Amino acid sequence: MTLPQETLSVRARSEDVDALTDLLRGRRVAVLTGAGCSTESGIPDYRGPGTRSRARNPIQHREFLQRPEVRARYWARSLLGWPRFRAARPNAAHRALAALEGSGHVLGLITQNVDRLHHAAGSQRVIELHGALARVRCLACGAIEPRESLQERLWALNPDFVAHGAESRPDGDAEVSDEAVRAFQVAACVHCEGTLKPDVVFFGDNVPAPTVEAAFSLVEEADAFLVVGSSLAIYSGFRFLQRAVDRRLPRGLVNLGECRGEELMAVRVDALAGDVLPRVAAALGAG
Repeated sequence: MTLPQETLSVRARSEDVDALTDLLRGRRVAVLTGAGCSTESGIPDYRGPGTRSRARNPIQHREFLQRPEVRARYWARSLLGWPRFRAARPNAAHRALAALEGSGHVLGLITQNVDRLHHAAGSQRVIELHGALARVRCLACGAIEPRESLQERLWALNPDFVAHGAESRPDGDAEVSDEAVRAFQVAACVHCEGTLKPDVVFFGDNVPAPTVEAAFSLVEEADAFLVVGSSLAIYSGFRFLQRAVDRRLPRGLVNLGECRGEELMAVRVDALAGDVLPRVAAALGAG
């Protein structure tokens, strides 16, 4: 995925970066990140600039559980989308957040992303609200399988599977024709032949309670709260902003486009995270 040229040209004003730096200076920051933190790594998002022109409804949890044809479509698309997703590398925003954690300015991250790019950048305390695509879980026995291992098994079951010009979609997905999906063979659990599901929270499912509790604990420990690359359109992430408001924490936002609750932010920077965060990190001595 290539970001639109008008998006790439978005650079934060120095005064906005200075205001955000002042907000974070001397405070321990809890950070919530969303898809906008990873678009500069080539991973498409659902709600960012330009998304509406190519919008597609994300997969629903109940449909995946109940309908074999939905599972076939998911895994067929994932077979093509996974190599591109896996090849993504951390961008300047990921690296800046890791540096800010290393210097003690950031306590930890709550991420809505499933790409593991924060880990790859060196962040240590990462709470994955929606899981990680790098793992696959059996719905019957609970066994975990690496996604890379499943990729090999899917190709073995579908050696002639081809979808020319498949377009990348969010979360390791790709467009595949109905004809290709009908012929697709889905792999089962190697331990019990049960149904496999990516170890992520689909739309319509709930974030596990221990994960939510860990995220709230991070906000409780913090002296400030920063949202990076999220529209906060879903309650899964918005509730942590609400907790930060309840605690009267200083709040900042780095995001392109609209954001739910932006009126609650003391500082809002409408620019690329990969531009803003390295400048903040450098100003705080963490760059």
